[in-house]
Amino acid sequence: MTEEEIQKQVVDILATDFECDREKLTPEVNLFSDLDLDSIDAVDLVVRLQQVTKKKVNPEEFRQIRTLRDVVQAVYKLVNE
Repeated sequence: MTEEEIQKQVVDILATDFECDREKLTPEVNLFSDLDLDSIDAVDLVVRLQQVTKKKVNPEEFRQIRTLRDVVQAVYKLVNE
């Protein structure tokens, strides 16, 4: 998967499952302060990403994630290992 494909999927998940405004879903958007996601939402996002990628997501890596770009880069690294 390319970073662009991953970003499209993450945007789709955030828009559909978390009812985020697609206009706000830029690479720099902060998941917590800009989109008002909380820790439970973050866990739900990780679960959805595991379903999409069919890979186990390391929770430690996702604790450092703050932006949409961070999510895309972490998933890209995961699927291309």
